[in-house]
Amino acid sequence: VQMVGREPVLQAVVDTLKLPISWETLKTQVSAGPIAGTQLIEIRVVDTNPQRAKVLADEIAHQLILQSPTPSGAQEDQRRQFINSQLTDLEKQIDQAKSDIEELQKSIANEVSARRIQDIQNQIAARQTQLNIWQTNYSSLLTVAKGGANYLSVFEPASVPTTPISPKTELNMLLAASIGLLLAVGAAFLMEYMDDTIKDPDDVQRVLKTSALGVIARIHPIIHSGDAVIAATHPKASISEAYRVLRTNIQFAALGNPATSLLITSAGPQEGKTTTVANLGVTIAQAGKRTLLVDTDLRRPSLHKLFSVPNKHGLTNLLLVEQPDVAAVAQPTAVPNLFVLPSGPQPPNPAELLASKRMDALISLCKEHFEAILYDSPPVLAVADASILAAKIHEVVLVVDAGRTRSDVARRAKETLDNSGAKFLGVALNRLSLRSSGYGYYYYYYYYYSSDGDQRKRKKPQKGFAAWLRRTRRHIMGPSSTRADNNGHEQVEVETIESPVVDE
Repeated sequence: VQMVGREPVLQAVVDTLKLPISWETLKTQVSAGPIAGTQLIEIRVVDTNPQRAKVLADEIAHQLILQSPTPSGAQEDQRRQFINSQLTDLEKQIDQAKSDIEELQKSIANEVSARRIQDIQNQIAARQTQLNIWQTNYSSLLTVAKGGANYLSVFEPASVPTTPISPKTELNMLLAASIGLLLAVGAAFLMEYMDDTIKDPDDVQRVLKTSALGVIARIHPIIHSGDAVIAATHPKASISEAYRVLRTNIQFAALGNPATSLLITSAGPQEGKTTTVANLGVTIAQAGKRTLLVDTDLRRPSLHKLFSVPNKHGLTNLLLVEQPDVAAVAQPTAVPNLFVLPSGPQPPNPAELLASKRMDALISLCKEHFEAILYDSPPVLAVADASILAAKIHEVVLVVDAGRTRSDVARRAKETLDNSGAKFLGVALNRLSLRSSGYGYYYYYYYYYSSDGDQRKRKKPQKGFAAWLRRTRRHIMGPSSTRADNNGHEQVEVETIESPVVDE
């Protein structure tokens, strides 16, 4: 078997077939091994060309036969004669040993001397041992005589392979898919393990040791900022109901000390606090309370954009006069009982302006004209403005962007508010992904309104492919659409699991 990979055999193959490779290169393509239970050797050749693989295997077998140590005919005859003579001698010796043992066994019966009997038994044992050795030698020689010389010949020529051993496309694809799946699952678990964000109400309780006053679902981006006030545009949508739940829970949290003034802030920018202020204000106004929304974010004001009111005059103008007239500057909105006090022109010193005694007086003045006042402030950790306002307004709600606000950031924001002396009511968890968090499922409602706004018909939730198709269409077209039905009524389609949120 080892001769197959040696230089004499493979070099002869290279020379005979005039191969453009060395015998060492050919050696990497050749392997051989015995077939179990036989005296056959299997030669295997790996090549990119099946015809060439067959030719190489046949030529290697041919060269192996040519170079094997095969004896001549005369040498073989001499070998056989010597073996036969040895077999004859052994046969005579075996027969003589058997005869001697029989004679000794007969003579032992006539002996009476114990010593003589012992001597005869020793002779029998010695002859028996010699007999066993001769019999063993006889069997070995007989086997050699029957086996003959070690002649090599081709038992079965190589055949042209019909199926490549590599690449195994289906197996490789299956392995690649399996490895890809494992990597994806591993990456997902790793990302989940490394994700230190607050994702659901359980995280709020665990990290901040407080409750989530309200959970607002994640929704599609919107085109117009005014569409973010969904509590006003779609009051019967589930997202509007979520803001009403937030309103109710805030009232319970401030039980015994009803919060007429409330500061809404967040740890960082773009977490949805302005949208929360707007929709929460709408729900309070819808409950019959005269409500004022004050934009105290003097650095990046945006509350006026949601309600499409001018920002030429506002909070900064009132803080610069001795006798401010809040009722004259506050802008009415399309929502009954709801007014907006925009920020006004941006000052060069926002923190100093908010920390002034005139701000204290203005807060007290607002309580005289309105039953509920919501203050939209800058992020807590970005500037000192939120801490200054928290100390003056006393009641605070922190907006947390689910899946985006890191735990340590939210924790530092709460500690900052606690240090200001304000009463921390709880957290408004914003943009929660109900699909991943397990706090909801997809369902859809169709509301048909007549001209007076009465609900006429509701469709049951859709499941399966139809629901997936509608979700895909809504993802492209937006969260809601309006069209007229056959009766001329306005048809408003609302996906109750998702609703619009805008950046602040």
